[in-house]
Amino acid sequence: MSEPGEAPADPQPDPLAGTFGANVRRLREEAGLTLDQLSTQSTVSRAMLSKVERGEKSPTIGVAAKIAHALHTTLSDLIGAPTPKPTAAVILRKPNRPIFRDPETGFERHTLSPAPGIATGELIAHHLPAHISTGLLPAYPPGTEKQLLVLTGTLTVLISTRTETLTPGDSIYFQADTPHGFANQTPTPCEYIMTITRKP
Repeated sequence: MSEPGEAPADPQPDPLAGTFGANVRRLREEAGLTLDQLSTQSTVSRAMLSKVERGEKSPTIGVAAKIAHALHTTLSDLIGAPTPKPTAAVILRKPNRPIFRDPETGFERHTLSPAPGIATGELIAHHLPAHISTGLLPAYPPGTEKQLLVLTGTLTVLISTRTETLTPGDSIYFQADTPHGFANQTPTPCEYIMTITRKP
């Protein structure tokens, strides 16, 4: 039986789960946190965290976001996005793009930023299948801003108690220091590009 936020066991191991889990464990140990302490801070069960760290389970996007926020890091860092040395230009080739896939919903998060560990902003592409929602994601630290542009499909954005519906070509800006989420309430997939800007 799976826990909430935990996808059913996959018949084949997911390489991303191993990378994600190893990064969670490394950052937890660097912060001097026990599994119980991280569980309290993230509101993710100790059992789930243990399975994630061992690479046995791939977390949903909601669980992954809670873990990232509790460790004061980004999803891109946990996914294993490269942090190159600062240079005049950094290139990320499409085949090397870090991708987070929610095994429960099919939601995909593609890291487009060539240097997410250097810049204060991130460029991300999201794929949201038909009739799928990310659920409410935790609030980001104060000063975090999000902007997004819908490429295809129809996207419903929930910001605290406010709901906005966007169609192709529509864009939105909002301060992400409040719980928010994204939903596709239509029978066709939705694609959108997002920027996340954080205070240095």
